[in-house]
Amino acid sequence: MSAVELPESGHAPSLRFVDRVNPATRLAAAMVLTTPLLLTVDWLSAAIALGIQLVLFSLAGVTPGLLVRRTWPILIAAPIAGISMLLYGRPSGTVYWEFWLARITDGSIQLALAVTLRVLAIGLPAALLFLRVDPTDLADGLAQVWRLPARFVLGALAATRLVGLFVEDWRAMSLSRRARGIGDHGAVRRAATMAFALLVLAIRRGSKLATAMEARGFGAETERTWARPSQVGSADALLVLLAAAVAAISIAGALWAGTFHPVWA
Repeated sequence: MSAVELPESGHAPSLRFVDRVNPATRLAAAMVLTTPLLLTVDWLSAAIALGIQLVLFSLAGVTPGLLVRRTWPILIAAPIAGISMLLYGRPSGTVYWEFWLARITDGSIQLALAVTLRVLAIGLPAALLFLRVDPTDLADGLAQVWRLPARFVLGALAATRLVGLFVEDWRAMSLSRRARGIGDHGAVRRAATMAFALLVLAIRRGSKLATAMEARGFGAETERTWARPSQVGSADALLVLLAAAVAAISIAGALWAGTFHPVWA
């Protein structure tokens, strides 16, 4: 079962096209789409990309409710980043408000709008492309399609599988401390000691897992076979082309309007 698989209900999106795409191709599409947007800090390119993305999401069956539920951390982080740029961005033009280090000017307003839209344009597609991805399928794609070293891929997959245990470990430690009467006060000190204990536990578990995987031949230098072949097809090529088209249209629109502002300038 997928680690983030949605329940089979009426509220599940009909992302049949994305589901047919290899997880490694989804990662490539996200990189193709977001990398050009990181080269400029203007509001127009991000606005064009975000608008096209919202249209594509709607065509793929992503409802507004699902979009909010799956991307709410990004929806919260985007305005926070924009507010910080609004108050502390590089000032230029007319000064509208000023207090100590905070200053709102024409330049900071444009920068705040650009950063807010850019966080949304980069974060939303990355979150939705991996809406339903099995880590094992992603590892198969990275090793068989991208030809990454199997030792690295399998180690990362094993580590990903253990991430969910951290929550259970934290809960077990919290309950055990409370049972001994030392978990009801000193929240900061308790959190620090539990974090250190969790770090020690993670190191020990990682060492045992590495030893077990070496003993089972996961670190062998011979060519590895795979139980589930990972393949790419026309849907993969179409997704990458769509990502490249969105990025190209966004940058071209900014260049045409004269708002293109490279980060190195």
